Amino acid sequence: MSYTYEFPRPALTVDCVVFGLDRDNLLKIMLIQRCLPPFEGQWALPGGFVRLEESLEAAAQRELREETGLENVFFEQLYTFGDVNRDPRDRIISVAYYALINLWEYRIEAATDASAAAWFPLLKKPSLPFDHEQILATAFARLKNKVRYEPIGFELLPKKFTLTQLQKLYETILGQKLDKRNFRKKILKMELLVALDETETAVAHRAARFYQFDEQKYRKFKDKGFNFEL
Repeated sequence: MSYTYEFPRPALTVDCVVFGLDRDNLLKIMLIQRCLPPFEGQWALPGGFVRLEESLEAAAQRELREETGLENVFFEQLYTFGDVNRDPRDRIISVAYYALINLWEYRIEAATDASAAAWFPLLKKPSLPFDHEQILATAFARLKNKVRYEPIGFELLPKKFTLTQLQKLYETILGQKLDKRNFRKKILKMELLVALDETETAVAHRAARFYQFDEQKYRKFKDKGFNFEL
């Protein structure tokens, strides 16, 4: 027996906020240039309509892959945006996701309904259409809050990093200076970093040691109730 629904119902989309950190510790967001109306030619967050046969997460990952070429990145659901007038086309609800990547390893390529894809400094981005300004603000607030109690910030760094790079990452996201001695003492005391037998090369200052984040160790600690807090 088939069932039908006679009442009007909204369409469903997904939108993605992708954060990246460049070599100068500048926090950036990835935007696509729309080649379809509405807001044709404007820079916007990547996203699109959810297909009937796919889950929300699958739709977000597909849109990100199709519009930017990005895949296999840290990905998490953010919030649902359902203001009645958020989209001029129709009654459309969007489920937003945010992603974190390091700019050393990923290359973006525009495709499908995007004519271009590019990185913009968070503080110098163009004005965004739809309610994407609100989505971006919500995503940044989530990032700023969550880096304090989960080690998601490591997703923005290369596999090998110095303690200075790690500290500057947190200072960039939190928007405040951190005491160097206290920061290093606290992060090393967690025993989540693996010191490598490698140091920086071709630097004017004293070469710093490289470290790696031990994700497996963190998961074991977390299962035992470990609390990551900076």
